[in-house]
Formats: sequence, structure tokens, C-alpha cells
Amino acid sequence: MANIKSAKKRILVNATKAAQNKAFKTALKTSCKKLKAAVDAGDKAAAEAAYKEAVVMTDKAVTKGILHKNKAARKKSQYTVALNKMA
Repeated sequence: MANIKSAKKRILVNATKAAQNKAFKTALKTSCKKLKAAVDAGDKAAAEAAYKEAVVMTDKAVTKGILHKNKAARKKSQYTVALNKMA
């Protein structure tokens, strides 16, 4: 356990940030799963709405430093391919 006041604060701040990152990652995974479910079900309208949400969440993940920009680009490309295969 830390003895210095600033070190104690860093422990608290790190725990808070870790919780925020975990919550965002969970939301990101959920949006991806919604898109996959809509594509598998063949629901074009729901798939398009889920696609828009998944792309926005992926871009936000890059901005927050949760995902690498190349991984995000790859994921968005995969989402687009899955959506376009429906048509």
C-alpha cells in the first residue's frame, strides 16, 4: 500500500479509469454483437442502425486510446463487408 498522498490518489484515479475503460469496452462489444445478430437475422433496417452505432463506438474507442487505429479500421471494414453481403 502506498504511503505518499499523491501515490494514494493515483491508485484511486487508476481504478476509476480502469472501470470506465472496461465499461466502454463492454458497450463496444455489445454494439458489435448487435450488428452481427441483425446481419444473421437478415433484418436490413436493424443492421444499418447497428452498423452506424458500431462505427461510432469504434471511432470513439480510438479517440479514447482503447483500440489501435489500424484495428479499428479493420473492424469497420469487416462491419461494412458484413452489411454489404446482406444486399
